[in-house]
Amino acid sequence: MSAWLVSLEGTEAGHQLALILALTAALLHAIFGALQKGRHDPWLSRGAIDFSYGLIAAPFALFVVPWPEPHMWLIFATAFVIHSVYKVLQAFTYSKGAYTVVYPVVRGTGPLFAVIGAYFIFGETFNLIQWLGVATLLAGIYGLAVYNLRTITLNRDTLVPALWLAVATGMFVALYTTYDAYGIRATADPFTFLAWFFFLDGLFFIPPIAARRWWRMADRPTLGPLMQRGVLGAFVAFFSFGAIMMATRLDNVGEAAVLRETSTVFAALIGWLVLGEKVGPRRLTLMALIALGAVIVEAGG
Repeated sequence: MSAWLVSLEGTEAGHQLALILALTAALLHAIFGALQKGRHDPWLSRGAIDFSYGLIAAPFALFVVPWPEPHMWLIFATAFVIHSVYKVLQAFTYSKGAYTVVYPVVRGTGPLFAVIGAYFIFGETFNLIQWLGVATLLAGIYGLAVYNLRTITLNRDTLVPALWLAVATGMFVALYTTYDAYGIRATADPFTFLAWFFFLDGLFFIPPIAARRWWRMADRPTLGPLMQRGVLGAFVAFFSFGAIMMATRLDNVGEAAVLRETSTVFAALIGWLVLGEKVGPRRLTLMALIALGAVIVEAGG
């Protein structure tokens, strides 16, 4: 399968597959965010998810995929640092702000800086129509965040710091998107990067923090339901992260990053249908802008 995927790089078939993968990643990433923000403390949810996907990935990394080439270890170490900072910022963001307010800001900041990063790292460029699409998408995303900020009453005392944290988190989304795209292109077998990334990223850093936090809680949540959420989140992470990383190997990083941000539309729907957060005609209009921006970027390319 690896050879077949690699053979599609730079082809029209690869472009079409990258489009499907990026949109799939968008839906799954919105589900992933809701799993972390939902029932449990975000730190505990993320710890359970990370531990689960690290444990599941371990045998694949050690015994199934080819071992990483020597130059990959420095790439993995750098990716580990970037993702660790991102996850800390994300957990603080979700702890302080309503999901439908902070999620659009995180996802809106990411594609702009990812497109800029793709230009400097991979030499990718957007034409005028595609930049119009980016502007349309960002207008919808930030418009949604501003509208939510004005109307939502939950956690209003922490919303402003939550928004600043969301911007910082979005910048790290852009950083890990472009850097991981570099990483998955640096190895002969893309599944080597994915398996070892999940193995190393999952078992270290956040799980020990989550375990310590759980132990110190006066009212500890039952581990069974928490770990069930962790296993579910692990499989969502495999397909979400794996899909967007494969899309960045097959096609342009900037386009994949922008298309993934249609996750904001899915997140708003999840917030409404699952988390009980209200969605009205103005939000629906702004969500349509986001989708339209993604369509313009794709059509302009």
